[in-house]
Amino acid sequence: MKTRKEMAMEKFLGGYNCAQSVFYGFYKDFSIDGNTALKIACGFGAGMGRKQEVCGAVTGGIMVIGLKHGRGENDDREVTLSAYAKVRELMDRFSGKHGAFICRQLLPGCDMSTEEGQKYFKDYDLHNKTCRFYVESVIEILEDIL
Repeated sequence: MKTRKEMAMEKFLGGYNCAQSVFYGFYKDFSIDGNTALKIACGFGAGMGRKQEVCGAVTGGIMVIGLKHGRGENDDREVTLSAYAKVRELMDRFSGKHGAFICRQLLPGCDMSTEEGQKYFKDYDLHNKTCRFYVESVIEILEDIL
């Protein structure tokens, strides 16, 4: 049986975005199938639709935290506060390791919203040289805090 990190990296190296890959790594922990996990997380890649806001790997992790610890219809407000604490821990640990959790800061000089930026991303192989490590980091942090 593959580990969560192996499942995530298989998707990431197969062309799925950072958010999809992280979320997919945990889908078996929940009552959803892999295809649904990929669809839910699709729009969060490259900092939310290439807007380069919060790193997609981090948002994928936040979705995992929400599924595991989020407040549902029959839960009280304390559940929300606990989930928020886990989200902050994920973001703090990630930025402590990588210096930021904002995509544009993690990929300086690369504007993913432009064709030139996307070409830069490909030409400099940032997918493998940087982003893969962000996906791995989020998986490791999640496995520690969940």
